Amino acid sequence: MIYINIKKNLFTAQGSLKLDIDLSIHSGTITTIYGASGAGKTTILRILAGLLNPEYGKIVVDNTIWFDTDNKINVTPQNRNVGIVFQDYALFPNMTVKENLEYALNKNQSNTIIKELIEIMELTELQNRYPVTLSGGQQQRIALARALVRKPKILLLDEPLSALDKEMRSKIQDYILQIHKNYQLTILLVSHDISEIYKLSENMIILENGKITRQGSPATLFTNQYLSGKFQMIGEVLNIEQEDIIYIVSVLIHNNIVKVVAFAADIINLHKGDRIVVSSKAFNPVLFKV
Repeated sequence: MIYINIKKNLFTAQGSLKLDIDLSIHSGTITTIYGASGAGKTTILRILAGLLNPEYGKIVVDNTIWFDTDNKINVTPQNRNVGIVFQDYALFPNMTVKENLEYALNKNQSNTIIKELIEIMELTELQNRYPVTLSGGQQQRIALARALVRKPKILLLDEPLSALDKEMRSKIQDYILQIHKNYQLTILLVSHDISEIYKLSENMIILENGKITRQGSPATLFTNQYLSGKFQMIGEVLNIEQEDIIYIVSVLIHNNIVKVVAFAADIINLHKGDRIVVSSKAFNPVLFKV
């Protein structure tokens, strides 16, 4: 179990923000943090990794205290056993793929894990090449493998796939699920991609202005449970595209195109050219055929 109870004052592009988080995460699960830019998502990851300190709080991981302001405990980042992958791959350009992974080894750690990760991440043909010769997707696979070399308790993923195309994003999501299964990792993911959240996450928290406003499974939080009559607009269906287990419906409303997330049940008997009502429920618009 990971317990995070922290408070920190932040200064964002939108102004000052007070991060106030009280969160428990079950070990061995994948949890997504979802929210608008500037809500404090990345800050939570950085605090958990020890790269940033809150003004007040406590962090406990599997009954070990990592941070406690009351008792003046602050475990160093090197001793927190956390792997981090950001959007920036941050690979050493003068090292081969294999050398990048070997650099991450702890002193006296066996290099058996290197061979294992190269096989899992399908890097065998790339291991002697330099990062500059590789695609973005290949470099992200290496960054992910490198974060796993020390067999971390927690893997932190800060929108690591956002710059990749749909096909490569889906493939690396499969790798993430595979390493999660192999190593029973606790993964904390920051993502804005609803399809990605559904595919990877068991749990999800919604962050607004530095506070958790909702928590539960993606299915619970994204489905149409919270009907709100705040807006209703009539439009025409332009296109329906499947993306993994969800659908993206493009709707023409006046002169604007709105993309709406839908499920298989929502698009039954829905076709291009249909007139529909777009109404709001919770964070997401939903569709009703006219």
